[in-house]
Amino acid sequence: MQNPYQNAMAQLDKVSQIKNFGEDFIEKLRHPDRDIRISIPVKMDDGSLKIFEGYRVEYNNALGPYKGGIRYHQDTEINEVKALAFWMAIKCAVANIPMGGGKGGVTVDPKKLSKSELEKLSRGWVQKLSDILGPKKDVPAPDVNTTPEIMAWMADEFEKITGDKTRATFTGKPIEAGGSEGRGPATGLGGFYVFDTLRGQLGLPEKCKVVIQGFGNVGANAAKIFSQNGHTIIAVSDSKSAIFNENGLDLKKIEEHKKKTGALKDFSGTKNITNAELLELSCDLLVPAAFENVITDANAEKIKAKVILELANGPITPKADEILFKKNISVIPDVLANSGGVTVSYFEWDQNLKNEHWSENKVFDKLKLMMEDAAKKILEKAKENKTYLRMGAFILALERIKEKML
Repeated sequence: MQNPYQNAMAQLDKVSQIKNFGEDFIEKLRHPDRDIRISIPVKMDDGSLKIFEGYRVEYNNALGPYKGGIRYHQDTEINEVKALAFWMAIKCAVANIPMGGGKGGVTVDPKKLSKSELEKLSRGWVQKLSDILGPKKDVPAPDVNTTPEIMAWMADEFEKITGDKTRATFTGKPIEAGGSEGRGPATGLGGFYVFDTLRGQLGLPEKCKVVIQGFGNVGANAAKIFSQNGHTIIAVSDSKSAIFNENGLDLKKIEEHKKKTGALKDFSGTKNITNAELLELSCDLLVPAAFENVITDANAEKIKAKVILELANGPITPKADEILFKKNISVIPDVLANSGGVTVSYFEWDQNLKNEHWSENKVFDKLKLMMEDAAKKILEKAKENKTYLRMGAFILALERIKEKML
């Protein structure tokens, strides 16, 4: 598998060739402020002791406290976490929120843990890192396989250790534990607002045929939002399988089918296909909403979508980016497309610090304004520098970070 950190640094190299930011500034951005590895001992239900490896990477805090999710996955390792922390720094700058970039993780398959083991692991992560966390220092959030409940355990543990009662150190919490309205659909909704702002400029029809890879929180919410706005979802996938129907899918029935059977495959009236085949379907819009590195130089030539909206982090490798650019396939980059999640996380942090609670409508109205503004500015930067949207986003972000660092 391609090293995601090398991919992130290749993007940094590329942007520094398009616009001169000065060698010293780029050199500083090649290195996180710090990366921390911890061992977390957990007493398992059978009485045995198991040690898990955990991470926190604090990449850059020029704009404000480090911000970024914690992922629990068996393949999580330090290079992935470093790449994600770098992208978070870029993403917060693109969204124009006063936060920096961080990321955390644990190498674990959470499906193999009981609820009590999962809680001990989550509290153990906070115990080892509590001295670097805090509302004005480092503010984690959920990511792959971490939930509002896990955030509530972590926030509770942090309060026990430090006495901090603002609840602003962790975002993505349940509503009753200080969470924000609208956090669930925020990433998918933010992506839709960006798409809707750029649709005409990118030559897409008013009603698009959409393919979505990934049917977790982000992918399933995106599918629902696009469908409610009159677009046709023709294919979706989960980690095991994918289904396709040229005339569109009935999402409600598909969700019921997945709940009942645990998978998408064999849904009546659809064709079972592989995740690889799904990426290569002919469509107006392709939405990778799962993992990194799904479009590479091995399959980029076969992509037939007119536009790609990256709701996953780093789903397209730098080499694939070049191929898609030559094929005239526009990519709305992750650092813009999926920044709705971190924007609403920022709203939650802001509400906690002010001891306020905003309505869902207020959250969505503020989100829409910020996403539209970021999309327009990035399009402007891309045109100004005669480059593609990802590089437009990086130029905007680096200008903002450099200004603060100076």
